[in-house]
Amino acid sequence: MSWMVLIAAGLCEVAFSFCLGKTKTLSGMPYWEWMAAFAFFYVLSAVLLAKAVQNIPIGTAYPVWTGIGALGAVMLGIFVFHEPATFWRMFFMTTLIASIIGLKIVSSH
Repeated sequence: MSWMVLIAAGLCEVAFSFCLGKTKTLSGMPYWEWMAAFAFFYVLSAVLLAKAVQNIPIGTAYPVWTGIGALGAVMLGIFVFHEPATFWRMFFMTTLIASIIGLKIVSSH
């Protein structure tokens, strides 16, 4: 169950990065609405991470959490915000995924 909570925390990190990306060209009320969503997902992500580390070592949980967020942010950049999908971006995303899987495998919980 703790791993599901950790994954949810990472997905909330992806959500807050999406909200932040949406504010890039906005002003006025739409800007503040996306900022409110950003704050909500930011806090929810931290709360879920805190819950997950009750059963998963912080040395495993924190890198997995940030890795999910980083991968999600790159994927959002490519598919939603039309950033380039270069060879090197894909290469390092692959190494990040391998690292996250490795941490899960060697985790004692």
